[in-house]
Amino acid sequence: MSDDFNLNENSLDPSLLVSDSMQSAVDMYEKRIYDLQQLLEISRSLCSTLEYSTLIESILYTCMCQMHVMGAGIFVFDDIDSNSYNLASNHTGMDHDPTIVYSIQATNPIIQTLSLRNEAVTLQDLKTALPQGTDIKEIESLHPTLIIPLFHKNRMNGILLMGERLDLGEGTSYSEYDKSQLLAIASLAAVAINNASLLEKSSTDMMTHLKLKYFFFNLLTDKLDMAISQKQPLGVLMFDIDFFKKFNDTWGHACGDYVLKTVAKIIKSNTREHDIASRYGGEEFTVMLPNTTKEDSMQVAERIRKQIEAFDFNYENQHMKVTISIGCSVYDSEINHVTSAKDLVEQADKALYVSKRNGRNQVTFADAETINNVEVPE
Repeated sequence: MSDDFNLNENSLDPSLLVSDSMQSAVDMYEKRIYDLQQLLEISRSLCSTLEYSTLIESILYTCMCQMHVMGAGIFVFDDIDSNSYNLASNHTGMDHDPTIVYSIQATNPIIQTLSLRNEAVTLQDLKTALPQGTDIKEIESLHPTLIIPLFHKNRMNGILLMGERLDLGEGTSYSEYDKSQLLAIASLAAVAINNASLLEKSSTDMMTHLKLKYFFFNLLTDKLDMAISQKQPLGVLMFDIDFFKKFNDTWGHACGDYVLKTVAKIIKSNTREHDIASRYGGEEFTVMLPNTTKEDSMQVAERIRKQIEAFDFNYENQHMKVTISIGCSVYDSEINHVTSAKDLVEQADKALYVSKRNGRNQVTFADAETINNVEVPE
């Protein structure tokens, strides 16, 4: 055989037949295909998440992972209460100044400037574009490496901030490709935030900002199924404001609204993030306490009762005393094996009725002895 056909092993390696420029192009196409697959997965994940706090957390961690940053935050637009973009707890891994209120009014030049630029910008880019003397402490104090407006149907519904970026061997600056990827993620995030916001609004009582009855029941059904399968306790509290009618009759319905809002705030402030407080109807409220025993549920109920009793309800210089009656029921796989949300709520309702019948301003637990033969009046 001639030497022309005496090929060594390396000469058969296809990579040696590809030029460096062609190999770079192949690598880039492979990266883009991979990134498109990632965007598809991100889209699926965000579109399947409708719980607002969970969605925001998912967006933040997705951006941090994709861009190798130490932290991220989102200012989300509130068009009902404040007409402003608020950070609130929508951040992770970013040092924020407790003396600063992280809220930017919709009329602020920052918002007007970003609304005209559907692009990722650096802090310096933003400073240059703003009118001279514009105060940007709400953004500057977070030390963002990149700022990305979130647009849904040509309307900005959020501002995404990227924190400190890790150097993985390619520097910490963002390439144009990085920025385009972030804009794609931001576009998906804006749609998901809009959808979650619509669900949040449709399931929330606008006066008290607590969940509505039917949303509460749907979620309680899911959590009860989970509690049954995992043999975990699940507490339900039902509240009723004592003699609520007198506030409306004596000082008017505006006073009654003030009492409802204030009681709701106290209830909400005493619940954990994964607890669900709702306005059940009129002056009645409910709270769902996942994985919470009888003792802990009663402790939460008593703490809320005491805080409301001690609170100075001051409406137009009228100092009023407000108390609540509470009923408490707890699913327990051994002692109280109810199988429907309706039964668990009815137990709490019966215990509430016992609290009212026994003098109000107290907490009653729905054990068998307490609620047997109790008929709650219509």
